[in-house]
Amino acid sequence: MTTPGPTRTGPLSGVRVVELAGIGPGPFAAMLLADLGADVVRVDRPGGPGLGIDPARDLTNRNKRSVLVDLKADDGPGAVLDLVERADILVEGYRPGVAERLGVGPEACLARNPRLVYGRMTGWGQDGPLARTAGHDIAYLALTGTLGMIGPDPDGPPSIPANLLGDYAGGSLYLVIGVLAALQHARTHGEGQVVDAAIVDGAAHLATMIHGMLAAGGWQDRRGVNLLDGGCPFYGVYETSDGGYMAVGALEQQFYDEFVRLLGIEEAAPARRDLARWDELRAAVAARFRTRTRQEWTAVFEGTDACVAPVLSMREAPAHPHLAARGTFTEHGGLVQPAPAPRFSATPGSVRTGPALPGADTDEVARDWAVPALTPKPQEPSA
Repeated sequence: MTTPGPTRTGPLSGVRVVELAGIGPGPFAAMLLADLGADVVRVDRPGGPGLGIDPARDLTNRNKRSVLVDLKADDGPGAVLDLVERADILVEGYRPGVAERLGVGPEACLARNPRLVYGRMTGWGQDGPLARTAGHDIAYLALTGTLGMIGPDPDGPPSIPANLLGDYAGGSLYLVIGVLAALQHARTHGEGQVVDAAIVDGAAHLATMIHGMLAAGGWQDRRGVNLLDGGCPFYGVYETSDGGYMAVGALEQQFYDEFVRLLGIEEAAPARRDLARWDELRAAVAARFRTRTRQEWTAVFEGTDACVAPVLSMREAPAHPHLAARGTFTEHGGLVQPAPAPRFSATPGSVRTGPALPGADTDEVARDWAVPALTPKPQEPSA
């Protein structure tokens, strides 16, 4: 099956996705599917999702098409079910029970399309004592122990990783893995199913290696004292003379040897093997980094195996020579943005269209998906 409309590339070309508009991890998951070539139709509601961002700059809606449907109107659920009948995947991020009350829950959708993969994105999951309560990324991370282990100071508060670790790593990525696995099952066995992607589950799962280290005695159950949480002096961030920062990840011995040689603190190198001297080593590293600017230290470590990199801002990152050479960032419609990832040799993804404006594609989708109910009927002239 080929999908009319904009030329579609990517390994998911021909896959049809219905996204019930929301905020956070659901839209990002649908963007990932769209980046990989799926025809994602976002069902926006009149008035918008209430996020407050200009729809023309909401990059999580790139590569999608949008239709306007009022699910609270009499004909709203039917229009969505007409789309569902022609879809492979549905993505929704409502609280448990909301989709059912709106008439577009799993039972109604799978009755219309038994091969449908129904992807549900929530923070707490579809069941459990907290399932119906409000929450955000930071609370989900807090409860799973993931937030508590992040930060360099054992006596200070945890560091907050924006909403990247919960919403997107523990949420969106697990939803995408789930719906694609379920799609494979549906195409093999003709059987759709519900995918319950909860941020608490994904965020906990991300820490599997750390739980193994904790069980083996190689990780302390407090932050800022371990190998990867800022407790290690050769795995951390150091300030430079101009207020910039350098990131150090010289864990292996051969990389550490190169690091201390280029930094010029070889006399302090033996402290690596003595945990009692780690504070001494950290002080030596910090003092040395403060003697030069970020740019000067970047030049010192550039192209070496010392595992040291400058800490760039979001606006600086796209211009870095390596990222520029790979095309890690791209520009479309005047907006600089991360390019689709990962990469495919035969079916590359691409940024084909900018953010879908609410309702802008209603007529086009009604035609391409053969769902005339999407197009509003002309009102009768008043007498």
